[in-house]
Amino acid sequence: MTDTGDQVNGEQLQQISDAREELEKWKKFVEAADTERSRLMLEKMDSESMKKQAQQETAELWNATEQLTDKFDKTVQDIQDEISNFDKTNQDLRKKLQGISEQLKIKKAESDSLQQRFKIKAQIPAKKMKFTHVATDEESDEYVDVLNTRAVFTIIQRPSVLLKGGQALITFEEEKVADQILRLAKCSVTCDNSKVDVKPYPLSLDPSVKFEVHITVSKKTIKFSNALSVVPDDRMRDRLELSFSKPSRGGGEVETVDYDPKTGTGRITFCNTGVAENLVAKQNFYVDIGRGMEVTVEPLYEFQLKKFQTFSGVSKRTVLLKGIQDVTDEEDLQDHLEIHFQKPSNYGGEVETIKYVSAGKELKAFFIEDSPEVEV
Repeated sequence: MTDTGDQVNGEQLQQISDAREELEKWKKFVEAADTERSRLMLEKMDSESMKKQAQQETAELWNATEQLTDKFDKTVQDIQDEISNFDKTNQDLRKKLQGISEQLKIKKAESDSLQQRFKIKAQIPAKKMKFTHVATDEESDEYVDVLNTRAVFTIIQRPSVLLKGGQALITFEEEKVADQILRLAKCSVTCDNSKVDVKPYPLSLDPSVKFEVHITVSKKTIKFSNALSVVPDDRMRDRLELSFSKPSRGGGEVETVDYDPKTGTGRITFCNTGVAENLVAKQNFYVDIGRGMEVTVEPLYEFQLKKFQTFSGVSKRTVLLKGIQDVTDEEDLQDHLEIHFQKPSNYGGEVETIKYVSAGKELKAFFIEDSPEVEV
């Protein structure tokens, strides 16, 4: 029994020892678990803090994003409004430019019309001249200047009208005949086997001008050009005076020198007449400035416009016929018109001149003063 009891006690002790070891083991597990739990709780607290911080930063970023978005949207809207204003301003400017362009076209048309109306083109005939006498002092003061050559031209612009296709101009010998024709609403002209209805209209002529052109050519002064300054101005004037003073080169005693170094042009006035004419005939002159310089020599002209007058020409014996149909060739139709308007039964009379222009053509008709001395 003793042995059996000892054996039982030994087993119990072993069990108690194993239990204690197991308990120690679980205590360690519990301590490790508590440690891990504490660590996890601390990590959880840190993560929650970081989460809150992250949420706060996210909220701040979101707010900043919304503010930037609002600012961007406002900027885009402002830009779009500005673009819209620019487009509106651009459209207004285009409309204004179009209006100005239309006005410019109208003004240009008016300018072209005025230029055409007052455009002067005249061929001046050559006339034979002969010496008659020496002018008296009074005549010299009024007409002759021994230092200048003078000429006076009277320019008269001939009134004109543009005759277009299907129109005719007819001039009668008597005004009363033209007046009778103008009283008719239309005239039926017989042309072979057909009739042409034409309408008579009074003739309106553009205003014309008359003026005098007074031209004076100096006998003592010449102009020169291409005299570019390569030396000081004072020295250049001295070289010009010295060169133009040499008789061996066709020059003579110089009275004054006017020189513009910027343009290389000027004037030379001589003491005596005759020198200027000789130099002008040569056209070129060499100036000694250390090397040869060729300058261009020209006469000195002075122009004056005097007695400028405008007048309106009225042709009381001429009638404009419109609406003429080309039922035959131009010459044949013109003959039929002349025959018709010469008959008193058609309220016509003696025709002085007539001109018909067929369709697709234009003709400029000129008029001269109607007087007994001049044939119209």
